[in-house]
Amino acid sequence: MDNTKPLIELEPDDDGRIRRTGNVLTASTHIITVVVGAGVLALAWAMAQLGWIAGIGSIVTFSAISIFTYSLVADCYRYPDPVTGQRNYTYMQAVKAYLGGRMYVLCGLVQYTKLAGITVGYTITSSTSLVAIRKAICFHNTGKAASCKFSNNPFMIGFGILQIFLSQIPNFNELTWLSTAAAITSFGYVFIGSGLCLSVVLSGKGAATSITGTKLPVEDKLLKVFTAMGNIGLACTYATVIYDIMDTLKSHPAENKQMKRANVLGVTAMTILFLLCSGLGYAAFGDNTPGNILTGFTDPFWLVALGNGCIVMHMIGAYQVMGQPFFRIVEMGANMVWPDSDFINKEYSFMMVHLVTI
Repeated sequence: MDNTKPLIELEPDDDGRIRRTGNVLTASTHIITVVVGAGVLALAWAMAQLGWIAGIGSIVTFSAISIFTYSLVADCYRYPDPVTGQRNYTYMQAVKAYLGGRMYVLCGLVQYTKLAGITVGYTITSSTSLVAIRKAICFHNTGKAASCKFSNNPFMIGFGILQIFLSQIPNFNELTWLSTAAAITSFGYVFIGSGLCLSVVLSGKGAATSITGTKLPVEDKLLKVFTAMGNIGLACTYATVIYDIMDTLKSHPAENKQMKRANVLGVTAMTILFLLCSGLGYAAFGDNTPGNILTGFTDPFWLVALGNGCIVMHMIGAYQVMGQPFFRIVEMGANMVWPDSDFINKEYSFMMVHLVTI
């Protein structure tokens, strides 16, 4: 078997680093992995607060804003020229290049605090879904009257240990396989949740809906409307990792052109999934739409458990996609504090054993 690679893949990139091989499709996969998180299952609740007109309008508007703003941000990957300039490997570096001063320090503080918070949220979400799977199995085996209570702590610890091993993946470029798996499972739980809601609607058991959403006192209505719009806006963002995604793209065609196409593809897929999940969830539950539409179902237990399993698989990949920038800044800091330490600065290779049946 000939394991030689084409010469073009062995040559370094224009900045001396290993040649990047990413393309529009892989970048789109990373985008979907980040934006189509478990929070999509909560958008039905947001739709219930806003109603059909404002709900659909908000999702489409925020999606259009994302396409426009991230297309502008893509032009800042290189400085000063968007095609031939010097690369900005991180969002923080781009802020320093274009704004200078101390803005990049403030930006970095906000960015990495947010990334750390998101990964904590992913850990909690995963443990909650794993507990939901155990509860579904428990209720199925012992009846719904049984006391099926489980602690989240063992699952959070197990999830953290797994992420310690996965964090050894060296960079974004090597994350493609994990990001692809995560993107596929994100479609899985979205379609499971949407399918369960569709079955309720088709059976004629759907709840009443309105074009203005839930009927509440003015002050409560305003609070929930702004909360719902904030949830939608937050679900559409991936600014903290956009340059890490761009840094996986090959140099030709220009990275900014590839990223703009990937942005359109990724955000379009996101918008379709958001509308599908939020619309069907609202149609099924009406004003009583839960914060997570999967929690509104207990049967069929295996399908609900599968949906939660897909959430866990997606969280595993999304954690790494969002955590890589944070890992890099920690490693850079450790390199500066302990420049002479082989343990900190030396790279250790792990040989992957491939079993090939001939």
